Amino acid sequence: MTTQQTIVIIGAGPGIGYHTALRFAQNGYHVALMARNEQRLQSLVDQLTDQGYEATAHVADVRNSTALASQFESIHRIHGSIDVLLYNALANTPGRPTTLRAEDLRADFDINVIGALNSVNAALPYLSPDASILLTGGGLALSPVADVASLSLGKAALRNLAYSLHDELKDRSIHVGTLTIVGFVEEGTFFAPQHIAQALHALHQERAIERIYKEEQQ
Repeated sequence: MTTQQTIVIIGAGPGIGYHTALRFAQNGYHVALMARNEQRLQSLVDQLTDQGYEATAHVADVRNSTALASQFESIHRIHGSIDVLLYNALANTPGRPTTLRAEDLRADFDINVIGALNSVNAALPYLSPDASILLTGGGLALSPVADVASLSLGKAALRNLAYSLHDELKDRSIHVGTLTIVGFVEEGTFFAPQHIAQALHALHQERAIERIYKEEQQ
């Protein structure tokens, strides 16, 4: 079993997920990527391994606690203890509060919030001392928008979860933090995924509960 540090990224995709994986890999971390789409995961792993980094793919649905537990056991067996857990999964059914169907709101909440808690619970037995749990937040938690009411609610609840988890786990020296991204992730801008990745890396190093990421900071 290796002593090299490991980051697990849940909801890994070609944007924030990949660039965060690359940022940590450049600092010597092993990378474990988790999502539902096996083909996309393998493509990301191939990109990392082609650059000389160690990465593995793990297929799981965050709504399935049994599958999550199995994948975290596999990650621990391959990479050892987990030093950073990033929850980056997202679901968004567009719609205003009065037009959203209850079943769509519940389905989004299952991924945006409950999936995060499921992932934390599955990871806890394998976290190293002083590990970080990072949650990808959004400015909608601070300033909700009617047209994306479901995601606004989800990000607000996720922010609340980050603070609650921080309060619970601080006595175990586990850092919980959320990066509140006040803008749309887009290449070639302040909110480009590689910049977000750097901000997540900084959040891990700073061990703050929340970092507000907005353009006025520049």
